[in-house]
Amino acid sequence: MTDFDDDEKIAPLKPLRRKTVFLDRALTITGLTLAAASAFFPWYVFFNEDKFGINVAQGDRTRDLPDWPARNVFSVSPLAMANKNRYDKKPEIPVDPLTTATVSSIGKEDDKGPPAEDQPFPGKSGFRLLHVANGRALIEDTSGMYVVRVGSILPDESRLATLEERDGKWVIITSKGDVYQHN
Repeated sequence: MTDFDDDEKIAPLKPLRRKTVFLDRALTITGLTLAAASAFFPWYVFFNEDKFGINVAQGDRTRDLPDWPARNVFSVSPLAMANKNRYDKKPEIPVDPLTTATVSSIGKEDDKGPPAEDQPFPGKSGFRLLHVANGRALIEDTSGMYVVRVGSILPDESRLATLEERDGKWVIITSKGDVYQHN
């Protein structure tokens, strides 16, 4: 049985025109606002880099060490902290921070004396051999630790002549003929 023959008329549905227009406008405004914000935000970050950058906490890379005599060290970390105690610092080589297109004159003698690479360490000090690996030696004196190789200037104002292994122990021989043995 069907209801097609019914003479009763049904009122047509009212269009929801007012609600859909309002919703369409709200979605359009929201979309345009988000598009404008996403276009503006990278520029805001670019001009306010200090607010959005990675802040690395600065730590103290030195520590107070007691004034005890040096001990044998078998393994030294490359990240070992430096001694905060005062000691005689080696003179720093002046560096010109201005970038130019001139040729370096390093290695040429002038009226100021020998080049900085050939200047001796200040004062004579003894040192000791800590470790040898890959053609390099780790030495220590009162002002710190140094990695040297054949030809490097040593704290006693000589050059490292050879690295040798004698009776299972490493030995360095200086240009003055001094022999330092790993303990």
